[in-house]
Amino acid sequence: RAATGAGILDCKKALEEHGGDFDAAVESLRKKGLAKAAKKADRDANEGTIGYYVHTNSKVASMVKLNCETDFVARTEQFLQLARDIAMHITASRPLYVERAQVASDAVDKEKEIYREQMANSGKPAHVVEKIIEGKLDKWYSEVCLLEQPFIKNPDVTIQAMLTDAIASLGENIKIGGFSRLEIGG
Repeated sequence: RAATGAGILDCKKALEEHGGDFDAAVESLRKKGLAKAAKKADRDANEGTIGYYVHTNSKVASMVKLNCETDFVARTEQFLQLARDIAMHITASRPLYVERAQVASDAVDKEKEIYREQMANSGKPAHVVEKIIEGKLDKWYSEVCLLEQPFIKNPDVTIQAMLTDAIASLGENIKIGGFSRLEIGG
């Protein structure tokens, strides 16, 4: 239960289904949780909290608006910790956007043009160059879009994956409504 956040009965059932194999039971519970999270994605998230983080030197800070469906979930320690962790991540990683949909098309076009110029004299066929440009663009998105960034405390997990896990364990839709990052001298 501590490893997945799932209910006791769900944990017991998963362990029974997998003959006591802990790792297989955890994987099964996570898959079920991801499916539940996908079903909740369209639900309104009008409650929540403002998570914040001020770095120890007090020269950089971030705030994040983290939304959920109910005030009950917004007050849970897990939800508040998620908001703090995301705010700390924003302070350290400097994202520019929450998700790809927020990136202006002219910014994307500018990046593509830069990549095309880099590949101009590569001698590679046009279709290969386009694939390379798409790969570089995906890498750029993972640097500037919060949801695609690897979490600073666990680089194996993206911010989107953290949200998905929280949706599965808390049972509500959770969305990032926006963020702000402030820095002295920056």
